Amino acid sequence: MIPRYSRPQMTEIWAPESRFRIWFEIEAHACDAQAELGVIPRAAAAAVWQRGKWEIHRIDEIEREVKHDVIAFLTSLAEHVGPEARFVHQGMTSSDVLDTCLSVQLTRAADLLLADLDQLLAALERRAREHKLTACIGRSHGIHAEATTFGIKLAGHFAEFKRCRARLVNARSEVATCAISGPVGTFAGIDPAVERHVADKLGLQAEPVSTQVIPRDRHAMFFATLAVIAGAVERLATEIRHLQRTEVREVEEYFSPGQKGSSAMPHKRNPILTENLTGLARLVRAAVVPALENITLWHERDISHSSVERVLAPDATIALDFSLARLAGVVDKLVVYPDRMQENLDQLGGLIHSGGVLLALTQAGMSREDAYQAVQRNAMQVWREGGTLRATLAADPQVTHHLDTAALDALFAGDAHLQHVDEIYRRVFGD
Repeated sequence: MIPRYSRPQMTEIWAPESRFRIWFEIEAHACDAQAELGVIPRAAAAAVWQRGKWEIHRIDEIEREVKHDVIAFLTSLAEHVGPEARFVHQGMTSSDVLDTCLSVQLTRAADLLLADLDQLLAALERRAREHKLTACIGRSHGIHAEATTFGIKLAGHFAEFKRCRARLVNARSEVATCAISGPVGTFAGIDPAVERHVADKLGLQAEPVSTQVIPRDRHAMFFATLAVIAGAVERLATEIRHLQRTEVREVEEYFSPGQKGSSAMPHKRNPILTENLTGLARLVRAAVVPALENITLWHERDISHSSVERVLAPDATIALDFSLARLAGVVDKLVVYPDRMQENLDQLGGLIHSGGVLLALTQAGMSREDAYQAVQRNAMQVWREGGTLRATLAADPQVTHHLDTAALDALFAGDAHLQHVDEIYRRVFGD
């Protein structure tokens, strides 16, 4: 991922130095387990820890000759460890190192993403509580529907990201497995106790059947989960973008002092952050199909998945980490315009109360079909000629036969959307 959309902690997970450090720890922990089993001398295992070093430039130099990254690493390591290096990697295969390392990297990435989600959830909860009773129009098909509150809107996104967090916890658990089982995964040259030891030291679980590689259904689920989270990011970003449109102008991304929106039009205040998030969500979702296609490998293993993961694993996690942090900032500083929300609520002369009138007429004895036709007829008149739905209904004998002035006044008081807001908040926030 390019530096523009990268944050240091997530980027560090995928840096060569971090990768080789994990490789070293896998090999060194395996040596400890082998020594405990009496397969190699304890002094050799200790020497690996004491003298284990490597240089990235030297690994790259060796790899240019041998065309194999793990062999290049082991050769560089041996140059520092000395004769005891012959006991390193005994009974193991390259996939043991590569796949176990990837599991460590993905679990560490997941931990950062979970922390990101916690920050976003905190921002959403704070703003949702702030605007619990801030009335605004709800829209379906982009058209005014009925009143809701801006807090309820945000509570819905909070609930979605809370579900996303639970999914990521599960995906992290699925991908946190270790494979130290040797060629084709039969443990022919290494005791399963070594795998259990390495897994324990790295905070992983032993893979039940590795077939030399960790099955890629685990990784596919992980990246699919990231894609769902990216979808949630885009849904909220799109909502903010729509609400910031000039014709709507109910919310606005914070516009900092000195910020400029356009090189040609000095008045512009554009939703650039949420537009950026919409684009980044596409990148994260793009990882799903390759991750699914990685599930199918030839027989016990091939490496057709390897080139894919070297790109998509860093890019998807780095992009989502950046996106969640940016979205938390957008929500935290989001400028809300309650007065404009009220203007939009009043824009259609009370047409948004048509559903309430429909229900009242049916309860007053009119058939649903007749009630619908009566309300729609009056509503269409307001659409064409202006005025208010309340006044138009009051002039319709079919309506006033069932609803008197007091009943109509009550229907247009406009607080039906608040009747159960406390129940919604209890369901979402638990209070």
